[in-house]
Amino acid sequence: QVQLVESGGGLVQPGGSLRLSCEGSASDLDYYAIGWFRQAPGKEREGVSCISSRVGSTYYADSVKGRFTISRDLAKNTVYLQMNSLKREDTAVYYCGASWGCGDTLSEYDYVGQGTQVTVSS
Repeated sequence: QVQLVESGGGLVQPGGSLRLSCEGSASDLDYYAIGWFRQAPGKEREGVSCISSRVGSTYYADSVKGRFTISRDLAKNTVYLQMNSLKREDTAVYYCGASWGCGDTLSEYDYVGQGTQVTVSS
């Protein structure tokens, strides 16, 4: 059983930055792929980024490529999502999930956090 806790969300102006954290209870987080998803009001949930287990290959949605960076600190059992050049359309609840591989939908992940709100507004 893996518990995930997201943090780092908040209110930021367009063009600003935030860093989200996904802290896992597992001591060997590198066994899991960690994916970030988001859901805006009235919209379907979408995949944002994922870092694979072991090797740590990274994947990004086209909408965030070049602006977001996923990374992990295994000593802290934490995966980060650095979000730069934020846009209003990035406003959403962001969730992280853990699974054996990077899946396309959050339902494919075995463990999911409670989410953290990101609001991009002036």
